[in-house]
This record gives sequence, C-alpha cells and structure tokens, in this order.
Amino acid sequence: MRLEGKVAAITGAAKGIGLAIADKFVAEGAKVVMGDIDAEVLAQEAGRLGMPYDVGDAGMKADADRLVVRTVEAFGRIDIMVSNAGITNKPAEFVDLPEEEFDRVIRINLKSQFLTGQAAARQMIAQGGGGVIINMSSVNSRLAIPTLTPYAVSKAGSTQLTNVMAISLGGHGIRVNAIGPGTILTELGRKAVLGDEAARVRALSRTPIRRFGTPEEVATVALFLATDDSSYITGQTIYPDGGRLGLNYTVPVE
Repeated sequence: MRLEGKVAAITGAAKGIGLAIADKFVAEGAKVVMGDIDAEVLAQEAGRLGMPYDVGDAGMKADADRLVVRTVEAFGRIDIMVSNAGITNKPAEFVDLPEEEFDRVIRINLKSQFLTGQAAARQMIAQGGGGVIINMSSVNSRLAIPTLTPYAVSKAGSTQLTNVMAISLGGHGIRVNAIGPGTILTELGRKAVLGDEAARVRALSRTPIRRFGTPEEVATVALFLATDDSSYITGQTIYPDGGRLGLNYTVPVE
C-alpha cells in the first residue's frame, strides 16, 4: 500500500472530494484524522472508516491548530495535510456583493489553507523528515465567473499561496502542491449542474472530455501528490478539469 505508515489530516472531509480523499488514503494504508464543521456527517463517515475526527472551522486559527494537535495525539506525527475545506458564494453581480460574503468565502477557502498549512508545517519541521501539503484550488483560479467573485479570488489566492509555501518550506523537505478541479459531481456539483439543464449544457460545452469528473478522480490526484511518485514536484497546481483550461471555444453537447 502506497501510504503505509503515513499520517494525514484532511479538512472538509465529511463529504465530497474531502471524503473521497479520506477513503483513498485509508485504502492505501494511511492513518487519517478527518476534520469538518458538519459534526453529524463527520462522525458517521469517520466511524465508517474507523478513524478519529475533529469538528471545527478550518478558517479559525484555534480550530486549525487543534486539528494538527489532534492528529499528533492520535498517531504521534503528521506527514500529509490536505487543506480541502471550502465553500462557494451565493451568486451576485460584483457591484451587489456584500462585504461580509466576500470576507466569509476568503476566510473559509483561503485563510483556512494558510492556517492549516502553517500549523502542519510547524509540526513537520519539529518532527523532521519532511512532509506533504496539498491545497484545494479550482479551475476558477484562472477562469473567472463574474457572479462568483470571492470564490474565484480565493482560488487564485490558493494557487499563489501554494507557490509561496513551496518555496519557503522546500528546504525542510516539505512539498506543497495544489489541485484545481473542473466541474466535479459532488453533492453540491450535482445540484448545480444536473438540476438545471442550461447549467449542465453550459458546463459540458466547456469540457472537451464531454463528461463531468468524480470526487474519486480528484482523490487519485491527491494520492499521487501525497506519495513519492511526485517526489520532485512542488509549487504546482494540477488541474483535473477534463481539458477545460485549454479550450478557447465550446464543444457540442448531447
């Protein structure tokens, strides 16, 4: 198993991509502490996997620090931090976007990655041996949607934060990379694109592979970045997006 003996913490792990990553890591031999703000679902999924969990908001320093402390208490160290917690904003035109909505999305999507990454990096440096940090970005780090201002800004920030962290932490043997998914059929994604025919066609018309991705496909990228298979990769954002970023026109949709 490719993660035998490794210890990971994952934020936003109760459902969607975070849960798929937890499933993948456990199947590959890792010990995982699952973090999320949804206490009920988190307890259920962590129980299914037989792994400890911590209920908290990764965008708050005390909660981010506690997740790392909980991981070390449970398994003695931390080797992998997956900063996956995130939300989107309620669609709004730029001039109508409330300040508090901008602040909320930036805190949960971007500040959480700073806080969890910093807490994990400090522990990795203290214990020695390097480590891996994976941030969850998006194709919207490079492709703007005008009604999702704070979401796009937070994901662009995630990509640059990943670069900064990789440069700063490289001397400690800590690799930092990001994943930038396209349209993925999480629970939120299904509601957004499968419940609205116009939205489904619009998203698929910008996806050359002509289907949506699955959380498991993103989890496979996370597994690659967490293992020595990616030992010479740091400061990069990998985009499992079905070809969207390379497309400068639309494709036919059935």
